[in-house]
Amino acid sequence: MKKILLVDDEEGIQLLYQEEFQDEGYEVISAFNGEEALEKFRSEIPDLVILDIQMPGMNGIEVLRQMKMIAPQLPIILSTAFHEYKQDLSAWASDEFIVKSADLESLKEAVRKHLG
Repeated sequence: MKKILLVDDEEGIQLLYQEEFQDEGYEVISAFNGEEALEKFRSEIPDLVILDIQMPGMNGIEVLRQMKMIAPQLPIILSTAFHEYKQDLSAWASDEFIVKSADLESLKEAVRKHLG
């Protein structure tokens, strides 16, 4: 079973994504901030990361940089409510950039694309 590390500080998003991706047959591990995400990234060794950008403490762009230094080939999908981050060159290090919406189909497609 493929493992997804889901990083988002909003509990509602966490619950929704976790339920949706478990229904798709993935194991989902959650983290609510950047520090916790990096800890779980090292210990759980996920197959893919879904990463929010705006979080308290360390933001998703910084977490993305650190994860790519540890495992450059591991797919990381940035998922944010703020479209303007797509223009941020730092965000281009991610494998996908998805703007959050009630319709999770584009996010699910991106996950399927990277996990097969």
